[in-house]
Amino acid sequence: MAYHYQGVYGSAPGGPGQAQDPWYGYFVSVAGQDGQIDAEELQRCLTQAGLAGGYKPFNLETCRLMISMLDRDMSGKMGFNEFKELGAVINGWRQHFMSFDGDRSGTVDFQELHRALETMGFRLSPQAVNTIGKRYSSNGKITFDDYIACCVKLRALTDTFRRRDTAQQGVVSFQYDDFIQSVMSI
Repeated sequence: MAYHYQGVYGSAPGGPGQAQDPWYGYFVSVAGQDGQIDAEELQRCLTQAGLAGGYKPFNLETCRLMISMLDRDMSGKMGFNEFKELGAVINGWRQHFMSFDGDRSGTVDFQELHRALETMGFRLSPQAVNTIGKRYSSNGKITFDDYIACCVKLRALTDTFRRRDTAQQGVVSFQYDDFIQSVMSI
């Protein structure tokens, strides 16, 4: 599953046809006067939409990660077009997640996570997957919310690494300050 994010970023709501768009209703129910939503507003919006499963709210840190993934203007918020794009991405992640949730428990275990990551093109050692699994699991199970956080963080870390791996050899050199800025911006 490739993650390509194309489209217009940061646009305020109000274009033609948006009133009929179901995402628009969720968006305007929480967006402030600025026509943007922050992480707390995104959390409320996704809960109303039932995307985390039932009416369980997404973790606030997951919402921050999702905003940072699409926040091209670095405002810490997203406009309607970014939000709509995020909705499509979340639906794709949900389908992908469900395809690996073999027992339909609403969670994936470490082996299911490893297979899911492999299908997304991540070639990670069992030790790396175990570390990731420990970070994102509770009692050895990873919820959809944490699965999204894991996918966003892996994608962002991989993108950061690839930008510095100019020779495409799988090796980079970081100055300490650059490393801290790269990791902390994710």
